[in-house]
Amino acid sequence: MNAKALILLSGGLDSSTVLYQAKADGCDCYALSFDYGQRHRRELDAANTIARLVGVVEHRLVSFDIAQWGGSSLTDTTMALPEGRPLSAMASEVPTTYVPARNTIFLSFGLSYAEAIEADWIYIGVNALDYSGYPDCRPDYTDAMQEVFRLGTKRGREGNPTTILKPLIHLKKTEIIEMGNRLGVPWEQTWSCYAGGEAACGKCDSCLLRLKAFADLGLSDPLPYITRG
Repeated sequence: MNAKALILLSGGLDSSTVLYQAKADGCDCYALSFDYGQRHRRELDAANTIARLVGVVEHRLVSFDIAQWGGSSLTDTTMALPEGRPLSAMASEVPTTYVPARNTIFLSFGLSYAEAIEADWIYIGVNALDYSGYPDCRPDYTDAMQEVFRLGTKRGREGNPTTILKPLIHLKKTEIIEMGNRLGVPWEQTWSCYAGGEAACGKCDSCLLRLKAFADLGLSDPLPYITRG
């Protein structure tokens, strides 16, 4: 019997690569996505497509509304999305697109689901190099959450906690794309833009990082863009 793995799947470049990696690792894959009031709900269509293409055992969608208290330009449409920021700023400043405690919420839902289905692993596409401005994408954070997994669950107290796997944590965005190319990730089916229109804006942080990585590899991003940076 294959090991069970739960993958937190947004439909973006990183989480899609992680799902394809979990499949390549021989796991029976379960996917979990979140509709939390984000302005870029377009990513959920991508998550559905990627989950179907991989052939996951089950794909669950959890809906809740943290937009009601805002605090992020991803959930508060009265706040402007950052556009055209230099890469140096992205790596050194916590941007307005940071959603308060988002990964803690996601991992908590994931932990409950994983324990219920007796999954050994939770895969998450956090990355600390090209976008270390987010505090909940860093190694010390995921290490702390692993301790929560150990202390806060029946499995953990019995000595068999679900393990957080973060295969992208120390990779550059170019290396993630190279990894995805080896795994056969269909980039045209993924979605990264924070604006959430029918075409990617090409100006938000996520678009700029994605476009730069493809360009640095001498590749063209197959997504449609309103403007390419």
